[in-house]
This record gives sequence, C-alpha cells and structure tokens, in this order.
Amino acid sequence: MRKEGVDPLSFTFTALLKACGAAFDLNLGCQVHAQTMLIGGFCSDLYVENTLIGMYVSCCDLGSGRKVFDEMLHRDVISWTTLIVAYTKAGDMVSAGVFFYGLPVKDMVAWTAMVTGFTQNAKPREALQFFKRMQDAGVETDEVTLAGVISACAQLGAAKYAKWVRDVAEKSGLGPADNVVVGSAMVDMYSKCGNVEDAYLIFKGMKERNVYTYSSMILGFAIHGLAQAAMQLFSEMVNTETKPNKVTFIGVLAACSHGGMVDQGKRVFSSMEKHYGVVPDGDHYACMIDLLGRAGHLNEALKLIETMPVQPHGGVWGALLGACRIHRNPDIAQIAASHLFELEPHAIGNYMVLCNIFASAGRWDDVSDVRKLMRGKGLKKNPGCSWFESMKGEIHEFFAGDTKHPRYSEINGVLEDLLERLKGLGYRQILSSAAYDVSEDVKKSILMAHSEKLALAFGLLDSSANHPIRIMKNLRICEDCHSFMCGVSHIIRREIIVRDNVRFHHFNGGTCSCGNFW
Repeated sequence: MRKEGVDPLSFTFTALLKACGAAFDLNLGCQVHAQTMLIGGFCSDLYVENTLIGMYVSCCDLGSGRKVFDEMLHRDVISWTTLIVAYTKAGDMVSAGVFFYGLPVKDMVAWTAMVTGFTQNAKPREALQFFKRMQDAGVETDEVTLAGVISACAQLGAAKYAKWVRDVAEKSGLGPADNVVVGSAMVDMYSKCGNVEDAYLIFKGMKERNVYTYSSMILGFAIHGLAQAAMQLFSEMVNTETKPNKVTFIGVLAACSHGGMVDQGKRVFSSMEKHYGVVPDGDHYACMIDLLGRAGHLNEALKLIETMPVQPHGGVWGALLGACRIHRNPDIAQIAASHLFELEPHAIGNYMVLCNIFASAGRWDDVSDVRKLMRGKGLKKNPGCSWFESMKGEIHEFFAGDTKHPRYSEINGVLEDLLERLKGLGYRQILSSAAYDVSEDVKKSILMAHSEKLALAFGLLDSSANHPIRIMKNLRICEDCHSFMCGVSHIIRREIIVRDNVRFHHFNGGTCSCGNFW
C-alpha cells in the first residue's frame, strides 16, 4: 500500500493496531504507532488513539497505554473504560477507581467493569457495594453485570444479598427462568450460599439449560455431599443434547470423592475420553488423587501420579498431601510436600498442612524444621477467618483468637456453656488439631478460640431458633471444630451449616452430612 503511494486512512491504522493487539505483538504495534506519528495527522485522531490504548493493554504494556491516554487532547467513554478494565484485570483496583471517578459520564460498561473487577479480585463486599450504588444511580443492568455481582454473592456466601440480587434480576427482565447465563450463575450462587435446595429450584425452573447450568448444579450437589443426586443429574444430562465438558467431569469426580464412591469414580474417569471425547487433564487427575486419597488408598494415589501422562501440577500433589492429613501418613506427606515446595514455594497452606501432619504424629523436630523453612522464606500463616450473616444481612467477621468483637464477653460465655454441656455428653477436645508444641491447657484455649466456634456462638446470640446457622470459613475445618459442631447441633436441635474451603458440612442431630469423610 505504501509502495503504491496510497495514503493510509484512520481506519487503516485502527485495523493494523487491532491486529497487533490480537497477535500480542508489542514490537510490531510500536512500529505502527511510530508510523502514525511519522506520517502525521493521526496522533490526534480519537479512534486511532483509543485503538492504541487497546493495543498496548492487550500486549500487557499498561504504562504505554496510560501514556497515550495522558497525552490525548480529547477522550470519550471508550478511552476511560479501556483503562478501567485493564487496571481491574491487573488487580489494581485503586487505579481503576481513580479512572472510574474521573470519568465524566459513567455508563453501564464502566460500572460493570468495577463490579466484575472487584469480584475477580476476590473483593466481594466492594463488588456488592458498587452494585448497590449502580442501582441507586439508576444505571441499567445487563446479564454481564448480574453475572459479576452473582459471583460476588457466591464468594461471600450471603443469603440475603442473594435474594436481593435475584429481585434485581427479575425486575430487569433477566430472571433465571428466562436467561440461561443468569440462571446458571444463580444455581452456582445459591449452592455456595448454602441453599442447595433453592439452587435446584432455580435449575428446574429454567426454560433453557446449557452445559454450565448442568455443571453448576452437579458441582453444587457435590460440595453439599449429595453424591447420589449429582450422579443422577449427570445420568439425566448425558441423555439430553447437552454434552458434558471438562468442568462437568470435575463436578462428577468431586461428587464421587466426597461420597467415597471409589469404583464409580474410576468408571467415570475411564469413560471420559472413550465415550465423551474429553481428555483428562491435570485437574481431573487431581480429582482422582483426591478420590483415592480420601478413601485411604494413598499408595495407589501416589502410583497414579507417577504414571499419569501429563505433568502433575500443584493441585495433584496438594490432593495427596490433604489425604495424608486425613489418614495421618507423614511419610507420603513428605513426598507430596517436597514437590509442592518446588511448584508453589510461597503457598503457605502447604507448609501448614505438613506441620499439622507432623504434629499429629508427634514429630516435633520435623515441625520445627518446616517452621524454620517458612521463616527463611518470609512466609506468614494466613489467619483462620469465619463470617456469619446476621438477621439484618450484616456480615460479622471473626479471626482465630479474636477478642475485639463488641459482644465478645457474651460469645465467650456461650462457648463456655456449650463446652460444659458437651463434656457431659462425652466430648473431649482433639488436641492434635492444635499444631503447637505447648501444654495441653494452652492447646485447649487455642482450639476454643478457632474462628468458626466464635462465629457459631455469635450466630446463637443473633439468630432465631427456627433458622439454620450458616458459617463461612476461609480454611478447612479442623477435626476438633468438626466434632464440636456435631455435638452442638445435637444439643441445640438446630442445623449448623459450615462452608470451608473444600465443601459444605451440614450438622444436624449430632451428625454431619460428610459422614466424617472430608
């Protein structure tokens, strides 16, 4: 074109820059940028400048994109929102906020970028707050906005927020019955808020279902320990035109794992590629290791890792390490941990699991060695955190050992009363759940200050007797807290629902839905 003496147009450069961005070719994009300046007349073209920002952002050069923006004489909403989205994807919500507040007229795209940005960066409360402000500003909502805020509700596990978001969706004409994207997201949301029954009602009421709808419901059943329901739904799914994908099989294998259905899980795994054309990847192998490990087949799980055709990632070795904690096998745990320390050197959870396994085996020298390794890498333990949604919809957060809550004295009194009543029923604290080389009395105090126990006591103070107590936790529930919750559910004659970082536990009448298999 240049050899023929044909002058480029604005469209010429926007097309070239989009191609560079799509190819992630920063070097070529810079050359095209240079041509816009060399030929002249295009540096002040709004369309070319916006495309330049988009190109730099696509090529992960946010600094150059910002420089183009700063030098623009005229900007439109695309100029601003391109950078807002870029900063949210980079995890810089502060800079995204600066651009959002600087935007003269904030449209639905800008608001949605902030809502989904907070959600994607694990800030569900901020996402919900922004969505509330978006509603108050009278800005229209679409399915993308709703999908983002629904995901925030799922992360937080807040039932009242879930109801509010559903009402907004219905009023916007995007109710779950009529919109498959919103409906699928709500199935996932209600499952993760502890309301698997409501999730299934949404599922049954949807006029259209796709692979994500089925997969979300199957996984919902799985994390609630309803393995048979998950398998039944999978059987129904394969008899429809909707074919399972990789995510579906993760849900099915998770159901088998949580239900202890080893033989059925093996059959499903072997059928993936043969019958459905889905080649197992590392995540599916992680599910199989989890399935075998939870059932106590640790040597078989280790052999599968050693012979699997794909490189085992952290999730695979992590599943084996978790199984070693359940079955107290420090030797295989050490093998799994050695691989994890190479693959995920800064993932502190792996070090803590190994510490707990060594502590349970009384290997305090090994515990000390792991803690020294952690200190050498500058790693600090993530504090146990649990939260409870009050009757007013407020989220109350508790950390392990926390004494700062304004009702702490009442919370402590409730725990002391429950402990005495449980002792009368034969409950004894499981001291191995406190991985510290300290006296028994100190261990007992540490265990009684675990975050989920604090949340439970507050829940008893704040909720009515005819409502289940729902608690969300950032870490796996320990053996002592699990035993404590079972006993309390028997004493108070109420259901206690705990979501940890693995699954849901429904405690009722002294037993748990997991059947002590977690």
